[in-house]
Amino acid sequence: MGFDNKNDNDIDKICKNLLSLELNEEIVESIRIDLQEMKFNGIDTSKNLVEILKKKIKIENQVINGKIALVGPPGVGKTTTIAKLAAKLVFEENKKVGVITIDTYRIGAVEQLKIYTDIMNIPFKGVISPDEMELALDEMKDCDVVLIDTTGRGYKNSMQILEIKNLIDKAETDNIHLVLNCTTRESDTKAIIDSYRNVNFKSLIITKLDETITYGSIFNIMNYAQKPISYITTGQNVPDDIIKPNEDKIIRLLLGVESI
Repeated sequence: MGFDNKNDNDIDKICKNLLSLELNEEIVESIRIDLQEMKFNGIDTSKNLVEILKKKIKIENQVINGKIALVGPPGVGKTTTIAKLAAKLVFEENKKVGVITIDTYRIGAVEQLKIYTDIMNIPFKGVISPDEMELALDEMKDCDVVLIDTTGRGYKNSMQILEIKNLIDKAETDNIHLVLNCTTRESDTKAIIDSYRNVNFKSLIITKLDETITYGSIFNIMNYAQKPISYITTGQNVPDDIIKPNEDKIIRLLLGVESI
């Protein structure tokens, strides 16, 4: 679902189109103000929409190294994302990788990661306490990267989210990524973001882009969280369906110039 604005200087029409792409009203209104200012200054608004959108995108470009934890609600794809990241690091970057899971309550998740780590021939541990976390990390001290999968907790489970934080704190890492499903209703996404702020996540991984045809939610999530995006995922295939995006990629998806 895209639109061609090259010959369209009508700000109302541009904003209406952006709303149809599921950008929220707050973001569209800020874009309207920028476009009106450009028009007042005699600038071709249609040619500068992309530049306005670029300013609203933040990308996390830090190289993956050390201990990295993924947090988020159930069903967003944390475990599969861990497997994708591990495979890319092992096979494409030739890094020594270990995987730890806190999600030992979900037997399927443990078995899934065990299969992937066996294929990659990398160490894997399940932990349920800070002491076990410390032991697992000590066993993986020679790894370049240790990926930590966590139990999915909804935004109403504040005590359980705190338990996850206590386990991650034992890892002594600030490299924490909040994983969010791009198709989740905006009000729920905001509640999830707020419930995980105390975990001190530094960036976002936005998943399931293959399950929608509009990508305004990417901007909505970035705007509300005020955090950069580190990865987007586009399907279930390991390790292929994960992308480190750039501004152009996200804008092309939003405007319908490119599809998943």
